[in-house]
Amino acid sequence: MIKETFYLSDDKTVRLDCYLYEIYESMPYRATRPAVVVCPGGGYQHCSCREADPVALGYFAAGFNSFVLYYSLGEKADYPRPLTDLSAAVKLIRENAEKWGIIKDQIAVCGFSAGGHLAASLGVHWNDDYIKEKTACMNGENKPNALILGYPVISTSYMENTNTMDHIVADNDKEWVYKQLNLHTCVNSDTPPTFLFHTFRDRTVPVGDSLQFALALEKNDIPFEMHIYPNGSHGLSLSTPDVCENGGDKDVAGWFQLSINWLRRLFYNSEEANLPVKKAKYSSKL
Repeated sequence: MIKETFYLSDDKTVRLDCYLYEIYESMPYRATRPAVVVCPGGGYQHCSCREADPVALGYFAAGFNSFVLYYSLGEKADYPRPLTDLSAAVKLIRENAEKWGIIKDQIAVCGFSAGGHLAASLGVHWNDDYIKEKTACMNGENKPNALILGYPVISTSYMENTNTMDHIVADNDKEWVYKQLNLHTCVNSDTPPTFLFHTFRDRTVPVGDSLQFALALEKNDIPFEMHIYPNGSHGLSLSTPDVCENGGDKDVAGWFQLSINWLRRLFYNSEEANLPVKKAKYSSKL
């Protein structure tokens, strides 16, 4: 494994941690791989450790190059700054795809809770004019090819019960920001295929948020896979004993392998980890 960190802000509060496969001449059939970018949750106030490295390393072990984005938080989370952070991260990955052994049109973005809101925001807004202007992504450099959303915040109903909205709205027009943040109303034909999971017993972010997003995907003829588990609290991440104080939930833990199977079918029509043959050479120099 090659571990790299790239800072995406001058104050180094926004960073992208990279977990990349070594490329060996003796294994040319493993020279290029899809990528997964993980956005931890935390109410746009902090980034949850259980939704960061454990998830990225899980995807890495399954054969994906993986990344964790630590985006703008708290008073620095004024809209659309976290979204432009994620756009910059996807752009960086795509620009370095050949050097890093990544298939540039197979980049998935995975997010949990508020991180799920951020991932879904990129899914619906990546091609909007104001995002293009702020990120210089004029040709889809920031486009996610798939979304994986775990108990995502989709509407503003959750955020209105916290002080998060004050930071997000900041000096922007409140009505305009609310329109951008209610993501189920923003799904369009450019939204990528999506994998969703949620629990019925989630008392922090209601399962209705995922249902609203799924209905919007269906309305726009966007393929999706969705799993709703009857039990399990909010913030379970992988839902395994090593990341959950309460031991997690064995049924909910199944979402992870299901998401891997889904990505493999979506990206290369197989649930086996056989990737296209293409030689590449890794370089950390930008």
